[in-house]
Amino acid sequence: MLIGSARSPSKSSTTARSINAGSAGGGQFLVTTGLLRLANDEQLRGVLAHEIAHDDLGHPARMQLVGAGVSVGAALLERVFPGSAMVAPIAGTLIASSYSRPQEFEADRHAVTILRRVGYSKEVMIRSLSWIMQVEGNSGGGILSTHPATDERIRALRRL
Repeated sequence: MLIGSARSPSKSSTTARSINAGSAGGGQFLVTTGLLRLANDEQLRGVLAHEIAHDDLGHPARMQLVGAGVSVGAALLERVFPGSAMVAPIAGTLIASSYSRPQEFEADRHAVTILRRVGYSKEVMIRSLSWIMQVEGNSGGGILSTHPATDERIRALRRL
């Protein structure tokens, strides 16, 4: 687990104007300049706690395995049914989406645990997601989306 670990986290930023962050695993995080420019300290705290939670829970490594499995499956399907590679990206997205949505809820819950360990409440996560929803809209939740709808995530956190 990242908390109490000897790993040294690192971060990179990208010049994207969107509000986004991600965990590449192994203590490596990507943060857009849009997020750094627009978020206040509390909002950054919530977003980064969520990304640290993904890393702490091993989600990036699991998603790499899912991606590799989808690629192998698509290659085998193409051998049996020539031309099927055209639908492989859609199938891959559906598989990845069904796998990653529960991970988002899990990362939100674990982010609350991380925040509580350093003296903050779950309200930091709720306010961070509310801010994201205000700026970006109630994104996620669609059939091809890797994330649940933001309002669903907020409701789940309120039930904790």
